[in-house]
Amino acid sequence: MSFVPAVPERLPEAHGADPYRVYLDSLANGESRRTMRGCLDRIARLLTGDPAATGSGQPWHLLRYEHTTRIRTLLLEQSPAPSPSHVNKHLVALRRVLREAWRLGLMTAEEHARACDLPIVVHTRLPAGRHVPAEGMGAALAGCDADDSLAGRRDAAVLAVLYSTGCRRAELAGLALADYDRRERSLTVLGKGDKQRMVYLTAEATARLDAWLLVRGETPGSLFSPISRGGRIRARDGRPVPMTGQAVADIVTRRLAGAGAAPRTPHDFRRTFIGELLDAGVDLATTQALVGHASPTTTARYDRRPERRRREAVDRLRIPDARPLTG
Repeated sequence: MSFVPAVPERLPEAHGADPYRVYLDSLANGESRRTMRGCLDRIARLLTGDPAATGSGQPWHLLRYEHTTRIRTLLLEQSPAPSPSHVNKHLVALRRVLREAWRLGLMTAEEHARACDLPIVVHTRLPAGRHVPAEGMGAALAGCDADDSLAGRRDAAVLAVLYSTGCRRAELAGLALADYDRRERSLTVLGKGDKQRMVYLTAEATARLDAWLLVRGETPGSLFSPISRGGRIRARDGRPVPMTGQAVADIVTRRLAGAGAAPRTPHDFRRTFIGELLDAGVDLATTQALVGHASPTTTARYDRRPERRRREAVDRLRIPDARPLTG
């Protein structure tokens, strides 16, 4: 008896042998697709000189080492000077699209290996951003509480979840109702590299989230959704639709500004979460697991304790009193 696999009635539409399209299709996260599409489109504009060029249909398979080295140089020479992480992100996108060209049989293994043999831009910069002060967070939550609209409850829950989990903005935007376990006060987060992890909410954050769900309802769909000008939760086929990562950033900006607090980003909430855990004595491995870093080295860069110790060391110094020399 032979096994014959079932053939689907309709195969998904393919993009032919375009490494750009195939690579973007391979990314599970919508935010990642937008980011890498932007990187490849910028590289295409550098190569062609056409400000309207995109990466679609470009002859990526013809790039050789001399071309990719030149691309790296052009990225570094942009004005204003880009950060090393900005350049490295573009180099990652370039390597990945060349890998798809090899997988599609458009490049030999040797051509692919040589073209991708590019050094990363080494840097030792501190993580960008600042900590979120407790008084600023409290003022923003007070502003949400004074707003009796749906947006008030949703935004309070968004801020509380960001503050107590350290989720990336795209991770929060991608949460579904099914990812929330009220009994365990936990969320199942889908992070970079399609990796899942469990994060946990404080009691205060759980209360804010439950208050939002009282008005959102228990309909399956996205945990956080856009709200129309008419004050309705946006839905498709009766299910709440997801927000974008940019929408999460806009909520943070709007609520902090409305409270008169200093501007911060969703990543600043993540930075604060890591710093608070390490300050509280939580070990590096546990903190790394909670925030979904691939390497403990990345997590360690957010540790505020060495910075504080250096400041305390300098505070022990005393500048001599000003007095003239006597002969």
